[in-house]
Amino acid sequence: MRIRLAVTNLALATALTAGAALPAAAAAVPAAGAPASPTVDDVLRRLPDDVVAGALVRQDGTGASAGPVTADAYVRIGSVTKLFTNTVVLQLVAEHRIGLDTPARQYVPEVLPEAYGDVTVRRLLDHTSGLPKPAPTPGPADGPGWQLRSVTPEDFLRDSFAAAGDVPPAPRTEEQQYNGLNSLVLGLIVEKVTGRSFSAELDRRIIRPLHLAHTALPAADDPTIPSPHAQVRVDGQDVTEQSPYPWAEGGMISTAADLDRFVTALFRGRLLPPAQQELVFEVPDVPSAADNTNCVGGTACYSLGGLLRHQLPNGEYAWGKTGSRPGWDNGVFATRDLRHRVVYSLNPTGAGNDLPYIRAIVDAALTG
Repeated sequence: MRIRLAVTNLALATALTAGAALPAAAAAVPAAGAPASPTVDDVLRRLPDDVVAGALVRQDGTGASAGPVTADAYVRIGSVTKLFTNTVVLQLVAEHRIGLDTPARQYVPEVLPEAYGDVTVRRLLDHTSGLPKPAPTPGPADGPGWQLRSVTPEDFLRDSFAAAGDVPPAPRTEEQQYNGLNSLVLGLIVEKVTGRSFSAELDRRIIRPLHLAHTALPAADDPTIPSPHAQVRVDGQDVTEQSPYPWAEGGMISTAADLDRFVTALFRGRLLPPAQQELVFEVPDVPSAADNTNCVGGTACYSLGGLLRHQLPNGEYAWGKTGSRPGWDNGVFATRDLRHRVVYSLNPTGAGNDLPYIRAIVDAALTG
């Protein structure tokens, strides 16, 4: 079976950096003399609507919601998982069990073809690896049950390299191209060097130390999500239960409160020694790939810690990560000094573009 990684998170990053305008219904000024830019409450008060069926937001530690979803609901966090993955890898770098500039193939020769023998762990972390595009993935067009289909990370990578055929790997020029395959390789490296499952390493290194009681990476055969949660639909089909096959790339489940706690600990240096903590915010000084929709201005925007650097309307930079799974569009962002933090999860209806809502929520929550 061939599958492809969900790409909605790429579009979310684009919206955050491209200045998408909020739809008129959401952007309307609530009262005479009110600020021209909507607040988070302004956005939530206008939901649900035809575009967003439900939303939850946690702003500076306070939760709110709109529609048939509660502020403490569980969500499928999608590519926000990458922040956890990169943190575990950087912990192992600190322990000298993984070499940052060691070719990744030395750890997982059965996963990476010889043609990618010079791809280092660093290049996987900051998306400068040049790995091929992911292979096709299931969707509604594949018929009933598409959301429950699964594949192992090894098969997923094998399919992706096979799909590239005889096309040689991208030249190892210094450029950044966001690619979820990097995270799958990193997860397999963690398993190889520790001798334990990636899920077990997440649990003992991050989830238990931070008391993230509502965060987990489900087993590959577990499509359920704990309650409370939104009931999400794609093309009229309930897809609340779905395969967590994206694994180290995007398979985790969490809550806004847990994600807030995690990013706070990460930014404060509670999870990494000083040398590795510096890498969390280190963005390579390279161009963004020509077809990379995540970064604007032609320069890289992802750090070794997996964080997306996003410029706010006031010129300040925020750091965080977007992520999606069918029925959920999520993200977590904060100013580097943690003066402001926001976690959001929207349930798009598919009838319109929810990206402007995301932009409005993030900018309103973090500017000030």
